[in-house]
Amino acid sequence: MIAGKVVSTAPPLRALRYAQANRPRFVAELGAFVRFPSVSAQPKHAADVARCADWLAGHLRRIGMEGVTTVRTPRHPIVYAAWRHRPDRPTVLIYGHYDVQPADPLSEWTSPPFAPTLRGNDLYGRGTSDDKGQMFVHVKALEAYLQSVGALPVNVVCLFEGEEEIGSPNLAAFLDAHRRALAADVAVVSDMPILAPDRPAITYAMRGGLGLELEACGPSHDLHSGLFGGAIANPLQALCQVIAGLHDREGHVTLPGFYDRVRAWGVAERAAMARSGPCDADLLRDAGATQSVGEPEYSLYERVTLRPSLTVNGIVGGYSGPGGKAVLPSRALAKLSFRLVLDQTPQEIARLFRLHIARIALPGIQLSVRTHLMAQSALVDRDHPAIRAAVRAYRNGFGVTPVFIRSGGTIPVVSLLQERLRTRTVLMGFALPDDRMHAPNEKFHLPNFYNGIATSLWFLAAIGGSDGYHAHDY
Repeated sequence: MIAGKVVSTAPPLRALRYAQANRPRFVAELGAFVRFPSVSAQPKHAADVARCADWLAGHLRRIGMEGVTTVRTPRHPIVYAAWRHRPDRPTVLIYGHYDVQPADPLSEWTSPPFAPTLRGNDLYGRGTSDDKGQMFVHVKALEAYLQSVGALPVNVVCLFEGEEEIGSPNLAAFLDAHRRALAADVAVVSDMPILAPDRPAITYAMRGGLGLELEACGPSHDLHSGLFGGAIANPLQALCQVIAGLHDREGHVTLPGFYDRVRAWGVAERAAMARSGPCDADLLRDAGATQSVGEPEYSLYERVTLRPSLTVNGIVGGYSGPGGKAVLPSRALAKLSFRLVLDQTPQEIARLFRLHIARIALPGIQLSVRTHLMAQSALVDRDHPAIRAAVRAYRNGFGVTPVFIRSGGTIPVVSLLQERLRTRTVLMGFALPDDRMHAPNEKFHLPNFYNGIATSLWFLAAIGGSDGYHAHDY
């Protein structure tokens, strides 16, 4: 902390020149990072996740970070690093995640998901955008400072986890156990999109998340559908009936009590969103869709940010191989994802869902619910000094003043940092809406990678005092 003293830091010109001169190497190193199939959700990739963590730790040591540690958790490691040689300057915590979503279906990839491939100005591969590429933006900014200037303009803590894609189940305990080592004046997270390469954006709100599994069980084993079909309850059919009843024809969620705590936003907020956010046509284009669904009284942008949602992510049951199989399955499973807005809590929605399922009577079928993810929503103060520093950083890095947008995604660490460490977070995205996060042919637009590094350099300089901030503002 500076305790009121104004610090002057020169613009990061030497670091900017270093970053520009080393762009080809930076891209090659990002490719090496992406090659690890660090799929946290699949036990078969546990060793790959651990190897990826070790590679990342080694890379942080090579660029000059200190105190680098790979911390084991009950599932996947957390990588920690720090550089604390500025006792009179603020501390910035940089968060990212090196785990990735499963690459399925593999048949839809143009190039192998873990063989990063450059096509035009885009690097393709699972994790290039979510979140290895965006996280690597800050790693390369740290390197540019340390290798060109020999020091950082602020103190820095790196917190890179391997479980974000499964809801960060061990992160809260890690934050509680290492409060002093993780103490920071502000945190920065880059795991969200901007609007376009020439339309950078700062995210000021994110939805919360709830991940559930709904299982339907019937007979003790699979049956011949010719011998038993029409006489014995079919769990797969019953599960589909339950799921179909979770929405009405207009797209509203029918779960009793679901909307009770949903905040009604005024005309001013909705008008500001209409000015700065994507229009319906843009969202349809980015989705590769021709028609929308959902609550007709809201725009598409409002539906995916201001409003909560329930999505069926997958159904497992019966036979799905080539040809046919006359089977009546004994069980079926559905994976459900709730996106929750401000004032809703995942705990309350999970309780409401379990009550609803308990009320459903299906002869011959037993329904059960398991919880896999819970994360709170987040709302950022747009007038915070660190946000103003981010605005100036984007203006220097991209050459354009950023707009403020809401995101429909969920990042558990944002609320956890506020709750456990009392640390405010700046959400600085560098991905594009069509980067195909969580889908085949994921990519990262390399001009955003380069501009992102410059933006990170300017952000660290601004937090360090080049804009005349006082540390107690943070």
